[in-house]
Amino acid sequence: MATITKTSMAGPGARAATETMLTATNVLTYEPGTGQVLILRNPTAGAVSSVIDGADGTTFPVPGIGNVDVSAGFSVGSIPAGAVRVIPLDPISAYLQGAINVTGTGLVAILLGA
Repeated sequence: MATITKTSMAGPGARAATETMLTATNVLTYEPGTGQVLILRNPTAGAVSSVIDGADGTTFPVPGIGNVDVSAGFSVGSIPAGAVRVIPLDPISAYLQGAINVTGTGLVAILLGA
């Protein structure tokens, strides 16, 4: 299991971001309202699909729509070889309830936060 470690962006100056190579099971800790950003980079030779899934996410009430099912997690979709996806976590917080797993064996993850 790989733990995606946060690189703190607080304060001035340069810093080295911590990169995590994703395996079959990968976890991260979400800190609500702190502006965390997850970056997924695909260094492989083929496309890799990724899903961000909080184990306790079931449904989320949305005014004017009703309940939205978040139990399958947030699909990042297919990330082509050499591509990068940047996912701000606060807007998808409904998917980040409980223990969070990020799929995508072979992807490189960087978690940035305050």
